[in-house]
Order: sequence, then structure tokens, then C-alpha cells
Amino acid sequence: MRKLHNNELGRKSIQDYKKSGKSPFVVVLDNVRSHNNVGSVFRTADAFLTWKVLLCGITPRPPHRDIQKTALGATESVEWEWYEKTTDALRKLKEEGYLIVGVEQVEGAVELQDLKIERSRKYALVFGHEVKGVSQEALDLCDQCVIIPQFGTKHSFNIAVSAGIVLWEVNKKGVASNAPLY
Repeated sequence: MRKLHNNELGRKSIQDYKKSGKSPFVVVLDNVRSHNNVGSVFRTADAFLTWKVLLCGITPRPPHRDIQKTALGATESVEWEWYEKTTDALRKLKEEGYLIVGVEQVEGAVELQDLKIERSRKYALVFGHEVKGVSQEALDLCDQCVIIPQFGTKHSFNIAVSAGIVLWEVNKKGVASNAPLY
């Protein structure tokens, strides 16, 4: 096997990225405190042509060198907005017809692999604070919640890892099944 060179990877320019159809998913970060986690989420969002990232509460915002360190320029390609309150962001998304899906360990949560993605829907995926998780106020506005199955002694993933796992799974189900690109 030969390792591919960067020019063989078919990477989009920022202009081409902005013109591309996007997946029907928005990422909402509910008081995520780590600049590095925020940057990693931007980078993952870019990889999956995510429509937008909403940064809420104490979540750090670009431009910041610690975000850029892990985002590797993805803050230039992925659209983002900041909201003082996560609940304001979620209410606006609901008005725009999004199904709000919390990624949290709660009663009645659906295991991620069992989450149904409807081709005609838009989804907002809510990820929470590194220690406290998704706030109860945000959970109260969620239409459903998913849990990522885990089998070891720890019962949580890093927020950036969770975003990667969830975005992979929902894109596999949604975009691969011809869900609309926006």
C-alpha cells in the first residue's frame, strides 16, 4: 500500500465547501468549556458537511488560537452562531422545523444504532458540558435523546469523540440513504 498525498484526497476548497450541499444536521454545543473540544467538533463537522455549529453559553468561540489548533481551519468552512442561552438556540431550531436530539444518558434514551433518521427531516444534535452533560433546561426541549452504548468501566466519552461517533452514525443513516442535502 502507498499512502495518499494530500493532493490525491479530493479535498474541497473553502469556497467549494460553502457551495456544497450540506447534511441535514446541526450540532449544538451546550456550555462546552474546552477550546480543544470545540475545535475538534468543528473539524468533524467539516468532514461530514454539517450544516452549522451552534455555540451556546460558556462555549468558546472563534477566533481563538486553541480552537484553531484542533480545528485546522474548519472554523472558516463550517458556519457557526453563538447564543447566550442554549434554550434560545433550541427554540429557534424548533421554529425552523428541526427535530432536537440530545446526546445524553437519560431515561428513555434510544441507543444510537437504533435512532431512526427520516429523509425529510432536519436534526439538531445537542452535546453538553464535559462534566455536567446536557443541561436539564436543554433536555426539556429535546424531542428525543440518544445514548452511545459503552462496555467498559467508564460511562462517558470525550465530547469531541461523542460528536464524531454520532455524526458518523447519523450521516451513515441519513446522507447515505439519500436524505436531503441543504
